[in-house]
Amino acid sequence: MIIQDSKSIKDIQAEFHNMFPGLRIVFYQVGHDDHEGSEKGMEYTNDNKLLNIRQRHTEGVIEIKPEMTVQQLEQNFEELFGLHVQIFRKSGTVWLQTIRTDEWALKKQNEKGLETVQE
Repeated sequence: MIIQDSKSIKDIQAEFHNMFPGLRIVFYQVGHDDHEGSEKGMEYTNDNKLLNIRQRHTEGVIEIKPEMTVQQLEQNFEELFGLHVQIFRKSGTVWLQTIRTDEWALKKQNEKGLETVQE
């Protein structure tokens, strides 16, 4: 996934959702520690451009592999691009922050999220 200032949060969310339809990526004004949630009030709206929300304006590619853990992906966004993200997994009709399962691979998270869609 290419990260550049001209992209909007919505662009990144769409690309991520295409890779992992049972998951969602949300951008926040502040970071969080492992296994810690993010407050709804700190969430950026998806019409924001990356230019306006990040501290590091380096452009580049973030590699997102199914075997990566949620924790690794969230840390990579933070360390490489200064973006605070939280991964959510579909559970029935709601989206849950994956704080208790940050060590699960994205593939496992996605499969779990898709299970609830099919039930």
